Amino acid sequence: MTKIKICGITNHKDAIDAVNLGADYLGFNFYKHSPRFVGKEKARNIIKKIQNDIMSVGVFVNMDMHEIKKIVKFCGIDIIQLSGDESPEFAEKLRKNLNKKVIKSIGVRNKKDVNTIKKFKTNYILLDTFKKGVYGGTGKSFDLQIAKYANAKKLFLSGGLNKSNVKKAVDYVNPYAVDVCSGIEKYYGKKDHKKMKEFIEVIK
Repeated sequence: MTKIKICGITNHKDAIDAVNLGADYLGFNFYKHSPRFVGKEKARNIIKKIQNDIMSVGVFVNMDMHEIKKIVKFCGIDIIQLSGDESPEFAEKLRKNLNKKVIKSIGVRNKKDVNTIKKFKTNYILLDTFKKGVYGGTGKSFDLQIAKYANAKKLFLSGGLNKSNVKKAVDYVNPYAVDVCSGIEKYYGKKDHKKMKEFIEVIK
């Protein structure tokens, strides 16, 4: 069964709702320019309450390795997601140094971007819609033929997913997991319980 990652968690209620509804991963965004940014103190408090029930994912964008290490250890994060312009070498070094699984997010424009996947030895690849200067959470979809063509193992599929299109996307691409953020929001950083429930029910 396809796993579900709820990204852009900023508060306890949304985290607990996601756990109770059956999500598999929760994403916490530590990119300060993101409208869904969450501070490490707040993230730590949320993770402490749900760490036995779900996997936490720390989302980082072009952050210094030392800073990533500090946040991961302080918050008790399970998986690291690199959503910036990090190199394959950086990702591999981080994976080995922290002994944590790593997701590399890649912005997709065309089939040529699929070649980038082969350069990374991360545990997972996340495909999202490319938008210049924006790192995830665009709410825009991309051509699913590209995701299918990528044929990546342990693929997280993202990019404009919602309750209306996720079933078709899963049936077509057969990803390891789907990643949703804006498709289940009331506004930046706050989830809509009804939308979250409906999205998860389509998958589960």
